[in-house]
This record gives sequence, C-alpha cells and structure tokens, in this order.
Amino acid sequence: MEIPSGITITIEGTLVKARGPKGEAQKLLTVRNVAIRSDGKTVTVECADHVMKSTVEAHLRNLVKGVQQGYSRKMKMIYAHFPFTLEVKGDTLTVKNMLGEKLPRRLKIIGKTKIEVKGQEVTVSGPSKDDVGQTIANMKTALKIRNKDPRVFQDGIYEIA
Repeated sequence: MEIPSGITITIEGTLVKARGPKGEAQKLLTVRNVAIRSDGKTVTVECADHVMKSTVEAHLRNLVKGVQQGYSRKMKMIYAHFPFTLEVKGDTLTVKNMLGEKLPRRLKIIGKTKIEVKGQEVTVSGPSKDDVGQTIANMKTALKIRNKDPRVFQDGIYEIA
C-alpha cells in the first residue's frame, strides 16, 4: 500500500500510528502471525491467511483516510415532548432535560472526536473511524428510552446522512 504525501505512519509492534493534516489516529492490531513493515513510502502486510491480510490492509486504509480527510457524521436532535439540550465539556457530553428528567444523562466522547451542536444539528467528526463510530454508539445508548412506549416517545438523536 502506498502512503500518500503528507502522511506519516509509525509501527511499534502491533500498534500502528498515522499522522496527517486532520490529526493523529492509532490502531492496535491484535492479529496473530501478521507482519507489518513500513519504509516511509509504502506499507507491506505479510500474512499466511489472505482474509486476515485484507482485514489489516483495510484498517490501514481507514487510518490513512482518517488523518487525510477525516470522518464526519451529521445527526439531528428530534423531540416531540420535552426539548433537550446537549453540552460538551472536555471528553463528556451531557444531555439535559431528556424526556423531562431532572438528572442529566452523560456519555463519554472517545479519542479525539469532536462534537459540534448548532441548534438541532449535531456533527460528530474526528480522525479515527472507530472513535467516531463508538461515540455515536455511546450517544444512542445514553439516549435510549426506558419505561415508556418507544412507538410514542421517539425523542433522540438520529443520523440524517
């Protein structure tokens, strides 16, 4: 695999780090019998199992794409009963007034993921595909509606594109 210009990849055992214009991302590849080598311009993956080799190469492509272009997901806050608000402080997202609850719901923002809230539009972006996806999964888990009919109470955050 060729490394694009402006991207640096360092390999420390099974930890692969990529650095580029959109930031830095890393991936711990816990695959047995895989050798990953880099000479600065190319990365080679050697493995007896073709499927595992393709999997590791896909992870490396995701790392390169993330530090080169970044990953971004657009979401929208939808509520019919109680207007809720989102507040970002450090690596924690706080959801206030979800279904009229007195206690705010909190969730962890993974890695170097950024969350921007503008009105009802929420943008989750970052250099790591895994971290962006896990942060969105944490949002869906934290905003899960309990003890109410989910067909009636459909308040939450949904992906729009």
